[in-house]
Amino acid sequence: MADHIVRAIIREVKPLVTSDPVGYAARRVIQSGLPALPVVDEDGSYAGLFGEREFMTAVFPGYVGTLMSARMIPRSIDETIERRIDSQEEPVGGYLTTDPVLVEDDYADTLLAETFLHHRVMVVPIATEGRVHAVVTRSEFFHALYERIADIAEDFGD
Repeated sequence: MADHIVRAIIREVKPLVTSDPVGYAARRVIQSGLPALPVVDEDGSYAGLFGEREFMTAVFPGYVGTLMSARMIPRSIDETIERRIDSQEEPVGGYLTTDPVLVEDDYADTLLAETFLHHRVMVVPIATEGRVHAVVTRSEFFHALYERIADIAEDFGD
């Protein structure tokens, strides 16, 4: 892995579990400082991602995501929250992004780039034999990629 540009930015994480309540999962995402965390089934197999977008999906009624505009809904955010407060106790497994974005430890940087480009996720989980243990964020990958390009450009200038 010596040539990986992301080696220094991989973050070890404890995945969420599909049975974790939405409110607990949202707190874990916030505490992690990441835009999303991987989620596993009870048997430890990868189930998907839960983060900012998935939390909003849990809080707002399903039709909000299909509207072209929500201007005609005069309700305050507090009314919406009060109507959907029970969503905080629902299992997080019902609100996952389930794109198959898991990569194994032997990944190549190009595989991570392809995953970020094609799946439009903000986090890619890293696994050992299918068991998630870390993530790489798109933002940190962008920074590491830029730094590598800047270093190589500087070498060409010498």
